[in-house]
Amino acid sequence: MARILFFGRLSELIGFDERELDLPHHVRDTQSLREWLDSEFQTDGELLLSINRIAINAQITQENADLSNADEVAFLPPVGGG
Repeated sequence: MARILFFGRLSELIGFDERELDLPHHVRDTQSLREWLDSEFQTDGELLLSINRIAINAQITQENADLSNADEVAFLPPVGGG
């Protein structure tokens, strides 16, 4: 099972900050993961936005990196500050 983490406003939007999920066979990369989770959790496209970065096994990735059920995947929204 993949460990999926959501930080900041994304965890508030989805209603939890961590879940272990068995990825469907069609989810093999970060783009298909974004699409699947957006549909599953009905985020109205929020998870599809490229401003929400993805880290796989604690390494921030470029778009469309490969995934497996053994990975830890973190969704990182932009951080504001001042």
